[in-house]
Amino acid sequence: MTTQYTAVFGDPVEGNPTSIMQNAAFEHAGLDWRYLDIRVRAEDLEAAVKAARLFEFGGFNCTIPHKIAVIPLLDGLEPSAEISGACNTVVRQPDGQLIGSNTDGSGFVWSIRDEGIDPAGLDVVILGAGGAARAVAVSLALGGARRVTIANRTAPNRDELVSILETMTDVEAKGLPWAGTLAVPPCDVLVDCTPVGMGSGEAAEAVPDVDLGALPAASVVCDLNPERSDTAFLRLARARGYRTLDGLGMLARQGAAGFKAWTGVDAPLEVMVRALGG
Repeated sequence: MTTQYTAVFGDPVEGNPTSIMQNAAFEHAGLDWRYLDIRVRAEDLEAAVKAARLFEFGGFNCTIPHKIAVIPLLDGLEPSAEISGACNTVVRQPDGQLIGSNTDGSGFVWSIRDEGIDPAGLDVVILGAGGAARAVAVSLALGGARRVTIANRTAPNRDELVSILETMTDVEAKGLPWAGTLAVPPCDVLVDCTPVGMGSGEAAEAVPDVDLGALPAASVVCDLNPERSDTAFLRLARARGYRTLDGLGMLARQGAAGFKAWTGVDAPLEVMVRALGG
């Protein structure tokens, strides 16, 4: 039997624990599959997708900075990617077509539900407007959130995401300019979808330039950094008395969805969570 491959395309990929999680799941399920970490620069993404086709990968994940840029390179999209305008999971179909979906958003919603947080009625502030932010915002809106506020330094990206929410969902959507230190408005849940805190060394200790002073005591602060469970931002939030949630629950949930889509086999979620250190 020939080993089947899948991978993550990103830059950077150093420290991304997805390969550990997926390879543990493949082994547990007795599948001859292998998940690779492949650094792909922005200018090389098209070549990487062509290589995935050539070598008949079962599929692949996309992380920063490719979740939006990969879409024109695919043969089609599932609604989760079409609505959000971002794709993190690609599945090779029996006819060879590459179809993109987005499991980030549903993974996040399932992860907060695992912690007893119902998205219905929530007032949420999201930091960032990239691929992860798009997926999370759309899934929260479809899950019944009352208001989603997008804070982002780049106005076009922020306004585009607000427009998607207003057009495709029933949620109240707002854009929040972010110049200098952002004063986060009161909300139930704050979700950091920026790449701040990713990487190693000094970069790993960076925190978003925000002021949490207006957050109510009952607010929950989430950091979707996939590289570590205890980020500098979460430590800062805990020091101020807030409940915190890391991004590994979302990573496990979205990874389980990808596993099932690639292999057709139900994912061993508990094995994946343990592999992430959960």
